[in-house]
Amino acid sequence: MPHATTRSAPLLRTRAIGAGHLRAFLAVAKHLNFRVAADELALTQSAMSRQIQSLEDEVGVPLFLRHSRAVELTGAGAQLLHAVQPALDSIDATVRQIRQTVGRKSVAITTWASFAAMWLIPRLEAFQRAWPDIDIRIDTGDAVVDLETTDVDLAIRYSRDVTDAAAQALFGEELVVVASPALLKNGPPLRQPADAAHYTLIETGDVHRMPQLEWLSWQRWFAAKGCDQLQPPRWLYFNYAHQIVQAALAGQGLAIARLPLVADALAAGHLVQVLPEHRLASPLAYWLLVGPRSQQRPEVQAFCRWLMAEAEKTSACMMGPENT
Repeated sequence: MPHATTRSAPLLRTRAIGAGHLRAFLAVAKHLNFRVAADELALTQSAMSRQIQSLEDEVGVPLFLRHSRAVELTGAGAQLLHAVQPALDSIDATVRQIRQTVGRKSVAITTWASFAAMWLIPRLEAFQRAWPDIDIRIDTGDAVVDLETTDVDLAIRYSRDVTDAAAQALFGEELVVVASPALLKNGPPLRQPADAAHYTLIETGDVHRMPQLEWLSWQRWFAAKGCDQLQPPRWLYFNYAHQIVQAALAGQGLAIARLPLVADALAAGHLVQVLPEHRLASPLAYWLLVGPRSQQRPEVQAFCRWLMAEAEKTSACMMGPENT
């Protein structure tokens, strides 16, 4: 009795397809007509057909059903179209953006989200008025960006010190207890540090994740004031400093804030410094670093001069009578 033969499964293609024929595929899928698609791409109809055939050979399955008077997508073709359309749209948008910025002056800054939201962004309009031909890009995140290997020009960092000898100190800081005027008007009196425990206290939820965040903890503040056994009626936790201050502005509790980041809000009366004689000194400071490839560019130098001038204003505001 003859042995039954078994058909081997077709070998699956694993090599990534080339991207050269995707424009042709997208044009045919849009028009479902080889002649119209060829006209759109300034190709002959035969050249268009060859590109689609080459793409089908690479993918390994037909992408179109060819009828005598019509073309339609196969299931595989529809699946590929779903991926190709947004990908090429995104590529085209990026290329347009790149072309638009060719020859334009720009400065790219990396810093962390709370500093950007609370200090840098509110001041940028003044720079844009003075230098309307300079574009600004702000990248925020906790990761330290290497200025020698990226296209970022400046970094603003928050630490005890920095290893870069060329780093410039913007300003130091003190930690202050702040609250909204409305909260203080309607709440119990605050005459001594222990009175803070009568209020909802706001702080970062991951205060022990990094050493610099521990300086912002109520535990440290109470310990420094000799009343570390106290507990408030409730806690309110957030991940970012600008969220903590926003909650304080909304009258949701007392917060320990970095004075440089709230000096403007204090000066404007949006926040009130509680127990001002009980500030805490901080060993941390704010630093400006300039990428080595960007130091000689006039637009970067202009931004650095403006930034240092704004930092001087903040230092003066921190020493002003409204914050003492």
